[in-house]
Amino acid sequence: MSMPNIPDITPLITLTRNEVINMLLSSIALEEIGLSHIMNAEGEKIQRMLKFDSITMIELLQVNRSVERMLRTILKNQMMLQFKLEDVIDLAAKDEGPPDEQQEE
Repeated sequence: MSMPNIPDITPLITLTRNEVINMLLSSIALEEIGLSHIMNAEGEKIQRMLKFDSITMIELLQVNRSVERMLRTILKNQMMLQFKLEDVIDLAAKDEGPPDEQQEE
């Protein structure tokens, strides 16, 4: 068995600090949009189940538990995104410098 041959790939990507900050903010926003779509799907799941005439209380409780687990997972992701956003805001604030220095210029 031979070892895989991995080519030497050295991509040259040049981004300014502002471009990086904008890309980070965009990625956070896109993740938030994705989470909102998941939440909407969970709401539609509940609505669809309530339309069934022959649904039992046990089945409703199972759906409720499923939605609750998903919302907990979404909440965990939201907390992670909040931390990311705070880090990006701190990064952007470092670019601006302390308020006193800005006034002197």
